[in-house]
Amino acid sequence: MNFKFTDEEKDILQMVHDFCVKKVGPRAGEIDEQEKFPEETWHELAEMGMTGLPYPEEYGGAGMSYLCYIAAIEEISKFCATTGTVLSAHTSLCTWPIFTYGTEEQKKKYLSDLCTGKKLGAFALTEANAGTDSAMQKTVAEDKGDYWLLNGNKVFITNSGYANVFVVFAMTDKSKGTHGISAFIVDRDTPGFTVGAHEKKMGIRGSSTSELIFNDAKVPKENLLGGIGKGFKVAMTTLDGGRVGIGAQAVGIAQGDIDQTIPYISARMQFGRRISQFQNTQFQMAGLQTATDAARLLVYRAAQAKQDGEPYSELAAMAKLAASKVAGDVTRECLQLVGGYGYTRDYPFERAMRDAKITEIYEGTSEVQRMVIAKWMGVN
Repeated sequence: MNFKFTDEEKDILQMVHDFCVKKVGPRAGEIDEQEKFPEETWHELAEMGMTGLPYPEEYGGAGMSYLCYIAAIEEISKFCATTGTVLSAHTSLCTWPIFTYGTEEQKKKYLSDLCTGKKLGAFALTEANAGTDSAMQKTVAEDKGDYWLLNGNKVFITNSGYANVFVVFAMTDKSKGTHGISAFIVDRDTPGFTVGAHEKKMGIRGSSTSELIFNDAKVPKENLLGGIGKGFKVAMTTLDGGRVGIGAQAVGIAQGDIDQTIPYISARMQFGRRISQFQNTQFQMAGLQTATDAARLLVYRAAQAKQDGEPYSELAAMAKLAASKVAGDVTRECLQLVGGYGYTRDYPFERAMRDAKITEIYEGTSEVQRMVIAKWMGVN
């Protein structure tokens, strides 16, 4: 596999890095402390063409490779995991299923605004009693002739407080289990649809996470996405791509922590020597960087397979599983190296440790990834 970027993509990634140094990094602490949605950053990313990076120019995208998009998510997440989450959920979970399964009319109506960042997207699958087990969905959609009537609740929906477009999943035939799930495009101003209270979270605190409430919500008939009973397929294939994005986010968190640790241990003196001069520290840092690079290669491999149109579900699962564990391990060990200062909010280490944990949970827990991998291996 050849993980090479075009000259244009290299320029874009350099632009992303420079923007992160100048804007994303300096805002990260305030975003976390105040649980503040990165609205200003979002608009700036839109102006840079980052909100539709892997989609064709005809739909308002930048026409770059999926690998370039994944590398951008990694870079942004090095500086602010919240911002990486917002962009990944928008691009991978909302724009992608509309681009892939939408009718031409749906694409014309939604993709331009999503790709240019005029509108923010969200993905609504999870319910209070239907997390990993999607067949336990209670949200229902009834065919009323001219429209669909949606009733139910969704929980833990990323971007929900600010999103304009939602890809929502509901039961259209409860007797068919997962084959009775359908997907819908729901606009924020849909009658009967409201967004609930903001969740107080451990990490990625600036991302807007809320409940969605559907009380006789009237969704136009033409907003059915992918066909009746095709919702489970839409959801699972969408999550495959999302998992690659979360893997990139996890790698970014890990690399960012390593990058922040090196200057500290290179300057701090203990027992007459810089901490970095102790062989134990050198070996520890070497191990952390090796693990991070190995996770990055898994993520890039999955991204390349997706880009090439090859099967990649198991690769996405392995990438997310490995990268999320690395992020947890790296942030924990880096904080330990920095010691008491790392435990304070004056430094980014405690924030990174909190942010890293979610990568083992959302878009499929680590246990779900192991199930996917084992099934692919024939171990069942």
